[in-house]
Amino acid sequence: MNTSEQDRWSRVKSRLRSNVGEDVYTSWFARMDLEGVQEESVRLSVPTRFLKSWIQAHYAERVLSCWQAEMPEVHRIDLTVRSAVRPIVQKEVPAPVEARRAPAPELRSTATAPVSANHDALGGSPLDPRLTFASFVVGRSNTLAHAAARQVAEGRRGDPVMFNPLYIHAGVGLGKTHLLQAVTWAGNSGNERKVLYLTAEKFMYGFVAALKTQTALAFKEALRGIDVLVIDDLQFLQGKSTQAEFCHTLNALIDAGRQVVIAADRPPSDLESLDDRVRSRLAGGLVVEMGSLGEELRHGILKSRVAAARTHHATFEVPEEVLTYLARAITHNGRDLEGAINRLLAHSKLNNRPVTLEMAEHEVRDLIRPQEPKRIKIEDIQRVVARQYNVSRSDLLSSRRTANVVRPRQVAMYLAKTLTLRSLPEIGRRFGGRDHTTVLHAVRKIEALVNKDTALSEEVESLKRQLQE
Repeated sequence: MNTSEQDRWSRVKSRLRSNVGEDVYTSWFARMDLEGVQEESVRLSVPTRFLKSWIQAHYAERVLSCWQAEMPEVHRIDLTVRSAVRPIVQKEVPAPVEARRAPAPELRSTATAPVSANHDALGGSPLDPRLTFASFVVGRSNTLAHAAARQVAEGRRGDPVMFNPLYIHAGVGLGKTHLLQAVTWAGNSGNERKVLYLTAEKFMYGFVAALKTQTALAFKEALRGIDVLVIDDLQFLQGKSTQAEFCHTLNALIDAGRQVVIAADRPPSDLESLDDRVRSRLAGGLVVEMGSLGEELRHGILKSRVAAARTHHATFEVPEEVLTYLARAITHNGRDLEGAINRLLAHSKLNNRPVTLEMAEHEVRDLIRPQEPKRIKIEDIQRVVARQYNVSRSDLLSSRRTANVVRPRQVAMYLAKTLTLRSLPEIGRRFGGRDHTTVLHAVRKIEALVNKDTALSEEVESLKRQLQE
């Protein structure tokens, strides 16, 4: 690069800094370099694909106009990603073979284009093309979650957000990810909104990578420019700094009227690893639970999977009696149902045999699992115990120490420890912010009394039955 080009580049950078402001310039353009000027085009480079994509999508016209102010003949800017190790004498290095075969795309104004759902730099997670609203089977247990997700997907930029965030929770294989990816597919089918789908793991990876490459500010700004942020498997979000950044991003998006959709395997109050502020903000939106799949819904899912298989295997048939058997026998989750159909398809095609009930019984025997016990929540324990002892739930959480409140509170803590997987500190927090030693004392007290007080033992067993029914 000669002295004349260096001078022009310095003036362009000064003009760009004045145009966009110091903060934006520092975030996006401080690491941009000039590679060369050739007649009507200018070659610029940045260190990451992230910066390249973001500048192309949001600052194309400004960069071009700043160059045209210096060189009116410039009509195109090629923006590339430079390698980590750069030669000292750049002018002697020939253009890479790959670049000569396929020139870098022109820098155009695409400010309204959506950020791709699998954007590499943002850690965007890949989408399964099968997981759309068209393939989602609606039943009694997921009607509300489906309706809420459709409402989000059909929204337009600038529309008021009805509920924010939308928080969907359910056990494994009940359709959370299907709904979240369906929202993303629907949102990205048009050019109006920027919709980004991330797993919690990808969010963590993206944030840590941005810190390592010193692009954390750019990463934050990129996330906060999203119209609909979709986060899956939030229960896996770990690390204080990552959680803090997620909290700031969540607040920034919600306060700006942007939509946030989140899925996890438990309600916000049960995400013990998350900060109280995050849990509170999550609980402030619409929290929807997707229940277990009823037999009718399981039957519908099986028929849907058979229909999908027939698009590639037209002769594949599953008799109604086999579908009925599978719907009754496989109760765990939707993935087991899909696995059953895949097994029947493979067995039928590879052995050139029609699907029969006998074949189904043999092929899916390991998918028939014993019914899982009901998942008991601390809120349920508090409600049932309060009703049993004629006190209020707020009494159990209060600091009152009268005998008619202390004993029910200790029983509730004992049941929370024996019937749930919650830790002592978490139980204490859910009982009015008490210390874990208080919970431990209550558990030991009731354990000792149950062994010698027949009446109390029968009361506790009765409470257990009520909670497990």
